[in-house]
Amino acid sequence: MYKAIVIGTGPAGLTAAIYLARANLNPLVIEGMQPGGQLTTTTEVENFPGFPQGIMGPELMDQMRKQAERFGAEFRSGWVQEVELRQRPFKLTLEGGEVLETETVIISTGASAKYLGIPGEKENVGRGVSTCATCDGFFFRGKKIIVIGGGDSAMEEASFLTRFATSVTVVHRRDELRASKIMQDRARNNEKIEWALNRTPLEVSTDEHGAVIGLKVRNNTTNGEELIPADGIFVAIGHTPNTKFLGGQIETDEHGYILVKPGTTITNVEGVFACGDVQDTRYRQAITAAGSGCMAAMDCEKLLEGTMVRDWSETLNP
Repeated sequence: MYKAIVIGTGPAGLTAAIYLARANLNPLVIEGMQPGGQLTTTTEVENFPGFPQGIMGPELMDQMRKQAERFGAEFRSGWVQEVELRQRPFKLTLEGGEVLETETVIISTGASAKYLGIPGEKENVGRGVSTCATCDGFFFRGKKIIVIGGGDSAMEEASFLTRFATSVTVVHRRDELRASKIMQDRARNNEKIEWALNRTPLEVSTDEHGAVIGLKVRNNTTNGEELIPADGIFVAIGHTPNTKFLGGQIETDEHGYILVKPGTTITNVEGVFACGDVQDTRYRQAITAAGSGCMAAMDCEKLLEGTMVRDWSETLNP
């Protein structure tokens, strides 16, 4: 039986693993289908402290993993299909049927950005297509940008991107936006934002060198196809937290994000902690995820010191 299992290997999970390992808790870290999380799909990361020249996303995650391994964290590739969290020790069932037991669980499975599923979209993520304006807006300074979406997040991303772009065109498939009135007003009053409503995205268009040149759309009024020129396309149609495998055993909000006690990473189940984007509906940054991973490890260590199912005193206090 493990003292702590971390599910997920993004910045939150790996930071939690580093802290747990340094506390002699020998955590097991379970990698999912995307080891390293969303940062492995990005190119250069310029806003993570400590790298003045920037660092490639996959390299940053690889260094975090090596740091956790250095202190004794164990890694296992696999996918958690089912959990039993009604009593301790908890049971985690991996694909293939293997069952693991653990005193505590840290959930850091993140949230997956929603995509449209159109041709040229996922193939160009990190090469002109993005789902994070805060992460990638800087790279489009002086460029034309498209934001796809009609909700608050799309309005917020469009407004933010006007700091860098010469123009931002909001594309939405309906002629009415879903965003709140205050967010709509803020965007409509921004002279850099243009509108292409009632248009359905069909394809991300690229030139012969593979560079993004625009978005092909269908005009729902005329039923004709158009190409909206752009150097970058930001998809802002929301995120889906990766919590389905929990089977409703952890309290979440209406969108599936795990609810934690304010100011902590403590969930409604004693011994289960959540960190990173799986519980963060607001910031969704690598550095905030890493910070919450530190919090989860410290919350976990504090609980283990007082509520052990098995006596681990020799390893906790060598």
